Amino acid sequence: MNGRVIRKCLFCSNTVFQDVFEYTAPPERETDFGFGASRSYHRKIIVCSICGHYYSTHQMDLNVLYSGNYANATYHNKEGMLQTFERIIQLTPEKSDNTGRCNRIESFLRQRNPERNADSYKILDVGSGLGVFPYAMSKRGYQVTALDPDARAVQHIREHINIPVICGNFFEVTPPESYDVISFNKVLEHVDDPIAMLRRALTFLKKDGVFYIELPDGEMAKNEGAEREEFFIDHLHIFSFISISLLALKANLNTLIAERLREPSSKFTLRAFLIKENCE
Repeated sequence: MNGRVIRKCLFCSNTVFQDVFEYTAPPERETDFGFGASRSYHRKIIVCSICGHYYSTHQMDLNVLYSGNYANATYHNKEGMLQTFERIIQLTPEKSDNTGRCNRIESFLRQRNPERNADSYKILDVGSGLGVFPYAMSKRGYQVTALDPDARAVQHIREHINIPVICGNFFEVTPPESYDVISFNKVLEHVDDPIAMLRRALTFLKKDGVFYIELPDGEMAKNEGAEREEFFIDHLHIFSFISISLLALKANLNTLIAERLREPSSKFTLRAFLIKENCE
């Protein structure tokens, strides 16, 4: 990705934007991808004047973010991946974003169908990374399949979690079955066209299935300034309450529930449960 210029909002088609933050060096806690040293670092966060959706714009080569270097920069090596995984799964419930996520999904499914058992649900987790979420849901009895484009993440999941896992680009692979739940946990903000990603996922969501999505909340994060992780370089999109609803609408989905929260890690998050149109 060599530069990113936004001329029209993906969600509301507005063409008027305002500058929010400008960066000439990486924020303090941003993962070091090699920018700001031998490479020039300059980017902006802009906001749509109608729907309040935030975009990251720049003239940099961000291909490093979409290669194996992403895992290298974040976890360093296989041992680093395992250590990070073990640290996260050992967090106490009150300190764990993932425990809150699993509890919320399980509560939703029980309310929607009180008679149904966990082991009857098939879940596809897109962009599983270390596999923390699929690990936790499989421990609760759900049938979970992980999907990730990074071969090392997939190897880590196979070796340490022992659940079905698919390795490949989401837009190119075809999962072998349909799913009751498809989850995108902090994934859609990393892709240029999250609407296309949801539309693609519709093809292997069961008729009465549900999407669970989590996205960074730009409206709340903005109040705490430019150093917030929601605005880090790997986030192409940072959502508003309006734009998460428009995302569903553009993908031919209905929003059952949309919520905002601040997670134990301090992340500002928007989450939603989405279903196919004309389904309840």
